[in-house]
Amino acid sequence: MRKIANPYKKIKGYYCFGCSPDNKHGLHMEFYEDGDYLKCNWTTHGFLQGFYNVLHGGIQATLMDEIASWLVQIKLKTSGVTSTMSIRYIKPVPINKGKIHLRAQIKGMRRNLADIRVELFCPDKKLCAEADITYYTFPVEVAKKKLYLPDYDKFFEKD
Repeated sequence: MRKIANPYKKIKGYYCFGCSPDNKHGLHMEFYEDGDYLKCNWTTHGFLQGFYNVLHGGIQATLMDEIASWLVQIKLKTSGVTSTMSIRYIKPVPINKGKIHLRAQIKGMRRNLADIRVELFCPDKKLCAEADITYYTFPVEVAKKKLYLPDYDKFFEKD
C-alpha cells in the first residue's frame, strides 16, 4: 500500500471540501493505493452528524464521491466529473466509534465513462454504505488545462 500525495495543495486558493488540508471546514481526506483499490481511513467529526452520533448521509455521499475522483486520477491518469451516483445506505455510520474506511475500484469502462464501486465501512469493518458511480473522464490534455491535473508522478512522494 502506498500513500498518495496531494499535489493540488501547492495551488494558491485550493480549498477542496473533500481533500484540501487547508480548508478548516473540510474533510481532509487522504488516500492510499492498494492494488486495484484506492483506500481512505477517515476520522469522523461530531459536527458532521445527522441524527445523534450518526454521520450525515450527505457527508457519506461526499466521501464516496471524493474517493472516486481520486481513483480516476490515479488509475486512469486523467480527471473528469461525476455523471451519476447511486447510493445504498445499509446501516448508520457512528461518529463516535473510531475511523471509517472507504475503498474504491474501477469496475469497467465504456468509452470515456468509468464505472466505479465505492464501499464505506464502519469502524467495526462492517459495510455501511455503497455507491455505484459513473465518472465522465476527460482527455488528459483537457484535464490538465481545465482541471489542473498534475503530472502523474506528482501524486507520489519520493523516498
